Amino acid sequence: MPPRTGERRLQILQTLAEMLEVPSPEKITTASLAARLDVSEAALYRHFASKAQMFEGLIEFAEQTVFSLVNRIAGEEPIGLKQVDAMVAVLLAFAKKNPGMTRVLIGEALVHENARLQARINQMHDRIEATLKQALRLSQTQGELPSDADVAAQANAIMAFVVGRWHQFAKSGFSRDPSQFWAEQRKILLAT
Repeated sequence: MPPRTGERRLQILQTLAEMLEVPSPEKITTASLAARLDVSEAALYRHFASKAQMFEGLIEFAEQTVFSLVNRIAGEEPIGLKQVDAMVAVLLAFAKKNPGMTRVLIGEALVHENARLQARINQMHDRIEATLKQALRLSQTQGELPSDADVAAQANAIMAFVVGRWHQFAKSGFSRDPSQFWAEQRKILLAT
Protein backbone atom coordinates (compact mmCIF):
# COMPACT_ATOMS: atom_id res chain seq x y z
CA MET A 1 0.00 0.00 0.00
CA PRO A 2 1.55 3.34 -0.99
CA PRO A 3 2.05 5.98 1.73
CA ARG A 4 -0.71 8.54 2.27
CA THR A 5 -0.14 12.15 1.19
CA GLY A 6 1.05 13.42 4.59
CA GLU A 7 3.30 10.41 5.04
CA ARG A 8 4.77 10.81 1.54
CA ARG A 9 5.46 14.53 2.15
CA LEU A 10 7.29 13.63 5.35
CA GLN A 11 9.19 10.87 3.56
CA ILE A 12 10.27 13.33 0.86
CA LEU A 13 11.49 15.85 3.47
CA GLN A 14 13.31 13.17 5.48
CA THR A 15 15.03 11.89 2.35
CA LEU A 16 16.04 15.40 1.32
CA ALA A 17 17.49 15.98 4.81
CA GLU A 18 19.38 12.66 4.57
CA MET A 19 20.79 13.65 1.19
CA LEU A 20 22.00 16.90 2.72
CA GLU A 21 23.96 14.87 5.29
CA VAL A 22 26.34 13.79 2.55
CA PRO A 23 28.80 16.64 2.12
CA SER A 24 28.86 17.17 -1.61
CA PRO A 25 29.50 20.22 -3.72
CA GLU A 26 26.85 19.00 -6.14
CA LYS A 27 23.41 20.51 -6.00
CA ILE A 28 20.60 18.15 -5.03
CA THR A 29 18.18 17.94 -7.92
CA THR A 30 14.59 16.79 -7.95
CA ALA A 31 15.75 14.00 -10.29
CA SER A 32 18.27 12.72 -7.73
CA LEU A 33 15.70 13.05 -4.93
CA ALA A 34 13.09 11.17 -6.97
CA ALA A 35 15.61 8.44 -7.79
CA ARG A 36 16.51 8.08 -4.11
CA LEU A 37 12.80 7.66 -3.28
CA ASP A 38 12.25 5.40 -6.30
CA VAL A 39 9.44 7.62 -7.59
CA SER A 40 9.04 9.89 -10.58
CA GLU A 41 9.75 13.61 -10.42
CA ALA A 42 6.05 14.11 -11.16
CA ALA A 43 5.28 12.23 -7.93
CA LEU A 44 7.36 14.78 -6.01
CA TYR A 45 5.43 17.62 -7.60
CA ARG A 46 2.12 16.08 -6.50
CA HIS A 47 3.23 16.83 -2.93
CA PHE A 48 5.28 20.00 -3.40
CA ALA A 49 4.79 22.71 -6.01
CA SER A 50 8.55 23.27 -6.28
CA LYS A 51 11.90 22.31 -4.84
CA ALA A 52 11.85 25.62 -2.96
CA GLN A 53 8.69 24.43 -1.22
CA MET A 54 10.56 21.29 -0.13
CA PHE A 55 13.28 23.43 1.42
CA GLU A 56 10.59 25.56 3.06
CA GLY A 57 9.31 22.37 4.66
CA LEU A 58 12.76 21.72 6.12
CA ILE A 59 13.01 25.30 7.37
CA GLU A 60 9.56 25.01 8.99
CA PHE A 61 10.72 21.84 10.77
CA ALA A 62 13.82 23.64 12.05
CA GLU A 63 11.83 26.69 13.17
CA GLN A 64 9.18 24.64 14.96
CA THR A 65 11.71 22.43 16.70
CA VAL A 66 14.16 25.14 17.70
CA PHE A 67 11.58 27.68 18.86
CA SER A 68 9.53 25.14 20.81
CA LEU A 69 12.70 24.17 22.72
CA VAL A 70 13.91 27.76 23.16
CA ASN A 71 10.49 28.95 24.30
CA ARG A 72 10.25 26.08 26.77
CA ILE A 73 13.62 27.11 28.24
CA ALA A 74 12.48 30.74 28.51
CA GLY A 75 9.27 29.64 30.21
CA GLU A 76 10.78 27.16 32.65
CA GLU A 77 14.18 28.62 33.58
CA PRO A 78 13.85 31.76 35.73
CA ILE A 79 17.54 32.78 35.63
CA GLY A 80 18.56 34.78 32.55
CA LEU A 81 22.13 33.52 32.06
CA LYS A 82 21.01 29.93 32.56
CA GLN A 83 18.41 30.53 29.84
CA VAL A 84 21.11 31.70 27.43
CA ASP A 85 23.38 28.79 28.34
CA ALA A 86 20.59 26.27 27.79
CA MET A 87 19.48 27.93 24.54
CA VAL A 88 22.96 27.79 23.06
CA ALA A 89 23.32 24.16 24.16
CA VAL A 90 20.01 23.35 22.42
CA LEU A 91 21.05 25.15 19.21
CA LEU A 92 24.33 23.25 19.09
CA ALA A 93 22.66 19.92 19.93
CA PHE A 94 20.01 20.45 17.24
CA ALA A 95 22.77 20.75 14.63
CA LYS A 96 24.54 17.66 15.90
CA LYS A 97 21.33 15.63 15.79
CA ASN A 98 20.29 16.99 12.36
CA PRO A 99 23.45 17.33 10.26
CA GLY A 100 21.60 17.82 6.98
CA MET A 101 19.52 20.58 8.53
CA THR A 102 22.74 22.31 9.58
CA ARG A 103 23.53 22.87 5.90
CA VAL A 104 20.15 24.57 5.59
CA LEU A 105 20.68 26.64 8.76
CA ILE A 106 23.95 28.08 7.45
CA GLY A 107 22.48 28.63 3.99
CA GLU A 108 24.91 26.30 2.22
CA ALA A 109 22.15 24.04 0.91
CA LEU A 110 20.22 27.09 -0.31
CA VAL A 111 22.88 28.40 -2.69
CA HIS A 112 21.34 28.67 -6.17
CA GLU A 113 17.86 28.17 -4.72
CA ASN A 114 15.12 30.77 -4.37
CA ALA A 115 16.41 33.89 -2.56
CA ARG A 116 13.40 33.93 -0.24
CA LEU A 117 14.72 30.74 1.40
CA GLN A 118 17.91 32.47 2.52
CA ALA A 119 15.84 35.45 3.66
CA ARG A 120 13.77 33.08 5.80
CA ILE A 121 16.88 31.56 7.36
CA ASN A 122 18.16 35.08 8.07
CA GLN A 123 14.84 35.85 9.78
CA MET A 124 15.21 32.72 11.87
CA HIS A 125 18.70 33.79 12.94
CA ASP A 126 17.34 37.24 13.84
CA ARG A 127 14.56 35.70 15.94
CA ILE A 128 17.05 33.49 17.79
CA GLU A 129 19.29 36.51 18.43
CA ALA A 130 16.30 38.51 19.72
CA THR A 131 15.44 35.66 22.09
CA LEU A 132 19.02 35.58 23.37
CA LYS A 133 18.94 39.35 23.84
CA GLN A 134 15.71 39.06 25.83
CA ALA A 135 17.30 36.48 28.14
CA LEU A 136 20.36 38.70 28.55
CA ARG A 137 18.12 41.64 29.46
CA LEU A 138 16.47 39.45 32.07
CA SER A 139 19.91 38.65 33.47
CA GLN A 140 20.58 42.41 33.69
CA THR A 141 17.42 42.95 35.74
CA GLN A 142 18.48 40.04 37.96
CA GLY A 143 21.89 41.63 38.55
CA GLU A 144 23.83 38.89 36.73
CA LEU A 145 25.07 41.38 34.13
CA PRO A 146 26.00 45.01 34.74
CA SER A 147 23.22 47.48 33.96
CA ASP A 148 25.41 49.16 31.35
CA ALA A 149 26.25 45.91 29.52
CA ASP A 150 25.48 46.03 25.80
CA VAL A 151 23.14 43.04 25.58
CA ALA A 152 22.54 43.59 21.87
CA ALA A 153 26.25 43.24 21.15
CA GLN A 154 26.54 40.24 23.45
CA ALA A 155 23.53 38.50 21.87
CA ASN A 156 25.04 39.16 18.44
CA ALA A 157 28.39 37.67 19.51
CA ILE A 158 26.64 34.59 20.89
CA MET A 159 24.64 34.16 17.68
CA ALA A 160 27.80 34.57 15.60
CA PHE A 161 29.39 31.87 17.77
CA VAL A 162 26.47 29.48 17.19
CA VAL A 163 26.45 30.05 13.42
CA GLY A 164 30.22 29.63 13.40
CA ARG A 165 29.96 26.31 15.21
CA TRP A 166 27.24 25.17 12.79
CA HIS A 167 29.50 26.19 9.91
CA GLN A 168 32.52 24.31 11.32
CA PHE A 169 30.35 21.22 11.82
CA ALA A 170 29.09 21.26 8.23
CA LYS A 171 32.48 22.08 6.69
CA SER A 172 34.19 19.29 8.65
CA GLY A 173 31.91 16.75 6.99
CA PHE A 174 29.95 16.60 10.27
CA SER A 175 32.93 15.26 12.20
CA ARG A 176 33.61 18.32 14.36
CA ASP A 177 31.18 18.28 17.29
CA PRO A 178 29.40 21.66 17.38
CA SER A 179 29.10 21.57 21.17
CA GLN A 180 32.78 20.77 21.75
CA PHE A 181 34.32 23.32 24.13
CA TRP A 182 30.93 24.94 24.93
CA ALA A 183 31.52 24.37 28.66
CA GLU A 184 34.75 26.38 28.41
CA GLN A 185 33.60 28.94 25.83
CA ARG A 186 30.42 29.78 27.69
CA LYS A 187 32.58 31.37 30.39
CA ILE A 188 33.87 33.84 27.79
CA LEU A 189 30.58 34.52 26.00
CA LEU A 190 28.51 34.77 29.16
CA ALA A 191 31.11 36.66 31.19
CA THR A 192 29.58 38.93 33.76
